[in-house]
Amino acid sequence: MKKTTFEITKMDCPSEENLIRMKLDGISSIVNLDFDIPNRKLTVFHSGEMDKIEKSVIELNLGGKKISTEHTDQTEFEENASQKKLLWSVLGINFTFFIIEITTGIISKSMGLIADSLDMLADSFVYGISLFAVGGTLIKKKRIAKLAGYFQITLAIIGFIEVLRRFFGTEKLPDFSTMIIVSILALIANGICLYILQKSKSKEQAHMKASMIFTSNDVIINIGLIIAGFSVNWLNSNKPDLIIGTIVFILVVQGAIRILKLSK
Repeated sequence: MKKTTFEITKMDCPSEENLIRMKLDGISSIVNLDFDIPNRKLTVFHSGEMDKIEKSVIELNLGGKKISTEHTDQTEFEENASQKKLLWSVLGINFTFFIIEITTGIISKSMGLIADSLDMLADSFVYGISLFAVGGTLIKKKRIAKLAGYFQITLAIIGFIEVLRRFFGTEKLPDFSTMIIVSILALIANGICLYILQKSKSKEQAHMKASMIFTSNDVIINIGLIIAGFSVNWLNSNKPDLIIGTIVFILVVQGAIRILKLSK
């Protein structure tokens, strides 16, 4: 048995973990995967096919780099019976905030909230693929990944068109207070998701340390939305909302491209 450790520089939150799990699914020599999101490390326990494993990790373009490979006598691994339940919990939180953000975004005329709702939906897709395709064939998982990827890109393109329309039009200012309040709630929700998924992997209370929570792209987006909300009020302009919306739409497209790569 060998133990290979990778550094994954862009593994910022649990959705990247699930992307990696799906990518490595089907490599029969892999016995166990151990993720350390706070330190952006992945440890693969395997009996062979090192080149195939390394190639698969690198192909995800998440900054994967092999650090070390060594022999290990470890043959038993902690089975996390509650992992599926935890994934359902996180899926529920993300999908609930997708509904909340897209509804409040439309009502408050905030493209930033609408864009972030699609980012929440993208995370939901990743968790959903992991859950709904459990026990299914690799072909089934790839088919679901392809549908999810194209759906995300379609929504993002519609979002970009709306951003351009509002940029050159005379739309009313978005409701900055709604932007700020909903973004703070989404920030809390993302923190809870990270807490839930790390809780099962750590016997210490250190899983709540700031070095974990504040490396998440989702959290950075939420903070950006809060700043954009204050800027809308301060500048009396909808441009900060459109700018943050554009940035998030780009991130959604990048996420969709990653998912589509899994379908190949």
